[in-house]
Amino acid sequence: MLAPYACDPAHSRGRRYPQSPAPTRTEFQRDRDRIVHSGAFRRLVYKTQVFLNHEGDLFRTRMTHSLEVAQLGRSMARTLGLNEDLVEAIALAHDLGHTPFGHAGQDALHDCMRDWGGFEHNMQSLRVVDHLEQRYPDYDGLNLCFETREGILKHCSAVNAHALEAQEPRYADGQGGVGARFLMRQQPSLEAQLCNLADEIAYNAHDIDDGVRSGLITLDAVREVPLFARFCDDALREQPMLGASTNRKRWLYEAIRRILSAQVYDVIEASRAGIAAHNIRDLAGVRSASPLVVFSASMVEEARVLKAFLLRALYRHPQVVEKMEAARAVVSELFALYADAPDQMAPFNVVDCIAQQPLQRRVADYVAGMTDRFALREHERMTGRRILV
Repeated sequence: MLAPYACDPAHSRGRRYPQSPAPTRTEFQRDRDRIVHSGAFRRLVYKTQVFLNHEGDLFRTRMTHSLEVAQLGRSMARTLGLNEDLVEAIALAHDLGHTPFGHAGQDALHDCMRDWGGFEHNMQSLRVVDHLEQRYPDYDGLNLCFETREGILKHCSAVNAHALEAQEPRYADGQGGVGARFLMRQQPSLEAQLCNLADEIAYNAHDIDDGVRSGLITLDAVREVPLFARFCDDALREQPMLGASTNRKRWLYEAIRRILSAQVYDVIEASRAGIAAHNIRDLAGVRSASPLVVFSASMVEEARVLKAFLLRALYRHPQVVEKMEAARAVVSELFALYADAPDQMAPFNVVDCIAQQPLQRRVADYVAGMTDRFALREHERMTGRRILV
């Protein structure tokens, strides 16, 4: 049962290359399945979230992060009457363009590409599904629906939006392509807005878990954050046994579970209020309004304090910074090595459709698609040095 302002797959704006409907699946289910079976999705299992892949078997990777975003997104979508399948497809695809070594790899690649348009993982995710995946005989990319592609493109500069629009097909409704909303200052679908918040909810919670598991932050340190402290105290008051030294892991998990639930319910309540206040009746109303899938004002502030803590205590921890600086060096050196000797790139990984692109962009595509461990192996092969092992 979809709300009138949800995205209905029966009324999708279509694909770049028209295709007949699938007999047993909706258009958005079909998109989800194409994403799950893509090579880019499989590589996410060996791409860093915060901790390098080889540092521990239980730390989150881009794959597990994407699955957690999809789970949270589907739960909220179901309650809000939005399209769960579209939310899942966007969530599973939103990090397909991420480099090895997380944001450190992205920053390094952006520096390398500064004179050739830069690099941004969000734009790269769209590039992956539009061009770089090669699975079908008639076209490059996954040929996803407009609505899925729009949700993947979370951020976009005016320059990039104009460039995208120049390549977009002509849609029957004349509304423009995935870059148009950035030029017209409109909002994406509620499903896309929901994925943005599900992403934030997921990484704030699981980074606490991974940070404590790593030993870089402690449970007591996280209790300095009011949002976390409130649920820690609530859990301990209801279950005093959690205070025992042998139960601190259970205490951590219970507090994180409560934070996740509180943020999910907050989004549902605040979004319902916003949709009602704007009298949203259809998708056109969604696009012309301000963002509607939001946290309450109080939760925005609590989440801000939590993120500031994680930035200070975890992401900028000397041990993390040291490894990320080494990772930046790996990516930068690989870029320079391939740019000087492009024949070193495996031929079957260099996509035919971008043969006319500048060499630097082809190198960026190649490096961005690497897993952490493949990047380290290639760096060792080409330099004779072992790093981050």
